[in-house]
Amino acid sequence: MSRANPAQPARLEAKSLVLDRISGSLELVESAMRDQLGADAELVGALGEHVLSSGGKRLRPALVLLAAELCGYTGPRRIQVAAAVELLHTATLLHDDVVDVSTLRRGRPSANAIWGNRRAVLGGDFLYARASSMIVEDGDLGILEIFANTIRAMAEGELLQLQRSFDTSMTEAQYYAVIDRKSASLLSAACEAGSILGGVTRAERRRVSEFGRELGLAFQLRDDALDYEAGAEVLGKPPHTDLREGKITLPLLLTLKRSTAAEREQIAGVLKIAAQVADLSLAGSDSLPELDLAPVLDWVERYRGIADTVRRAEEHVARAAAAIAPFPDGAAKQALLSSAAFAVARDR
Repeated sequence: MSRANPAQPARLEAKSLVLDRISGSLELVESAMRDQLGADAELVGALGEHVLSSGGKRLRPALVLLAAELCGYTGPRRIQVAAAVELLHTATLLHDDVVDVSTLRRGRPSANAIWGNRRAVLGGDFLYARASSMIVEDGDLGILEIFANTIRAMAEGELLQLQRSFDTSMTEAQYYAVIDRKSASLLSAACEAGSILGGVTRAERRRVSEFGRELGLAFQLRDDALDYEAGAEVLGKPPHTDLREGKITLPLLLTLKRSTAAEREQIAGVLKIAAQVADLSLAGSDSLPELDLAPVLDWVERYRGIADTVRRAEEHVARAAAAIAPFPDGAAKQALLSSAAFAVARDR
């Protein structure tokens, strides 16, 4: 259900503070990313430009820039590393849309909808390679290790999520294992890479990395709540996509935990039909069973699945703030805290 967001002024203020701080550096990051799109195959440039120009929050490169500044570094290396992190994120979006059979990305046709799955996957592979090359060119083995481990973790997260699709026996621990790898790992890596550029102690590096991880968990929890509460005009894609794809996210997990046995059985029945619809859609069938999500959406609302997911996100934001509390106050620290506030106040 779509609703007005009372946190909108806070969201806009937080976003503005972050962008005002690093807008010039982000322009350099954009330029560095587009420099990586050159290839003999013209399709690579067109596909990459389509994805990069579709907007996005640029949260991950912003975190690299701000974490580096927090730790005392404002030199040119942070542009290269930030661009590599965002290219890596962009590559995952290309692959995610293929895995999820998505046709929209940020309100525009997805790359796989325009060029097909094979070209979209290969385009994602190309961006992975270019991002990796940028990290190798930077030459810091610590950042390279973080980068490689993050790619592995994100792939594990996707596989874990697929493994648990349509599975109402999924636990909160398993859910957190998915979002920790799939989402939080990259935000943690962005922050930790920035701290390495700053040359801080290992203890300080762990704190900055933990800030990114907690922020990443909060960001994903807010995403999962938005899928249930926001409309297509806000999300840029059809609402309730997670439910249709059988993704057991926290709003549904909390609902399953609090509902009656009969209600849980009905939810399992809806997910069974959703799985059939997904399989038949992949097979190109025009004859699909009717999928009625209304009862599940009502129970998610009744059992506070959305509200308590947002509350949980706020708890992770508080932990993120605590992680960098020992660092001296300053503009970079304030902008990082504002990015955390944005994670739970945003409406898309």
